Amino acid sequence: MNTPFRVLVIDDEVGIREGCRRVLVPQGFDVDMAENGPTGLRKLREARYDVLLLDIMMPGMSGIEVLRQIRQMDPDLICIVITGYATVELAIQAIREGAHDFIAKPFSADLLLQVIGRELERRALRKEAERLRALEEETRELARAKAELQKLEAVEGRFMLTLVHILRAPVAVLQNTIQLIRKGYIPPEEQPEMLERAETRAGQLLATLDDLLLLAHLREGIGLSRAEAVSLGEVLEGVLATLKPRAERQGVTLAVDVRDSLRVRANPDHLRALLTHLIDNAIRYTPSGGQVTISLMADPERGVVVGAVSDTGIGIPADEIPRIFEEFYRTEEGKRMQEMGTGLGLPIVRQVVEMYGGTIEVESEVGWGSTFRFTLPLG
Repeated sequence: MNTPFRVLVIDDEVGIREGCRRVLVPQGFDVDMAENGPTGLRKLREARYDVLLLDIMMPGMSGIEVLRQIRQMDPDLICIVITGYATVELAIQAIREGAHDFIAKPFSADLLLQVIGRELERRALRKEAERLRALEEETRELARAKAELQKLEAVEGRFMLTLVHILRAPVAVLQNTIQLIRKGYIPPEEQPEMLERAETRAGQLLATLDDLLLLAHLREGIGLSRAEAVSLGEVLEGVLATLKPRAERQGVTLAVDVRDSLRVRANPDHLRALLTHLIDNAIRYTPSGGQVTISLMADPERGVVVGAVSDTGIGIPADEIPRIFEEFYRTEEGKRMQEMGTGLGLPIVRQVVEMYGGTIEVESEVGWGSTFRFTLPLG
């Protein structure tokens, strides 16, 4: 044996202790001995053993008491009870207390070696089974990680293709406009209209890039350090001042219901992005004559602000609702109603809400409108 197995014999009979030592040492075992339970427990605390040969009937502390104390000490320790009072009841009690096997006195050298060898082999098999189970679990984890990586790579590939497709359109319009004007194909009186369309496309391109940058910052947690106690009502006022002209041009009425003085701890820019994208989307997909309603209220019992943006717009088909928070995703009806759009507004909304420990849910019915309801922890 390269590393000898260590055996501790706890028995009050010196003859048994010495007999075990004479049998085991020539077989390569390293044998230690103790004449009583307390001495044996001290040795077990001070060193590590592979096998414990334990007498049940000893003066002072019995073998059963020793078993009870060492149960949590070393789960790999093989405990073999040796006694001259071999009864079925005693054997059952010893096994219940953690013993692995039972040898009745007097016993032969062959029987002692046979029992120890069998228990060591069982332990080796048990350890090998545990190693194989751990290896199988590691293999399963690696397979799951590989599958996730492949999924991420596929998502990244689709993301890049979609991004190129979205950015290519406005860039192509800008390039064509510049070329037509530079080559003199556009009369001077038509150039303002062409330049206005080019400017619109440039604005679309910048909006897409700004949204991409914001989404990347949100996912990296950039800006969280600037969190402060913010009045959500004041942020809403600023957002509405920006979006109200658009709503008026489109013939959409804005209704506001802010019932409480609401403060949340967040980066004001993040809250501004949250409200801007929700309200802008609602205006964008609500036909002339419709209404967008924004409400904010406190829910003290839950410790949150509850916000809702409702519209009387085109609505979202039920089968498309699970996808509306995906990057660049736009419903077919939404594309028909509004040609331009980044498809990044709702992903930004969800990222902001989840970043601050809130929730967001959607209710919608085609032809009747949608309601986006979110919560944020009260500051």
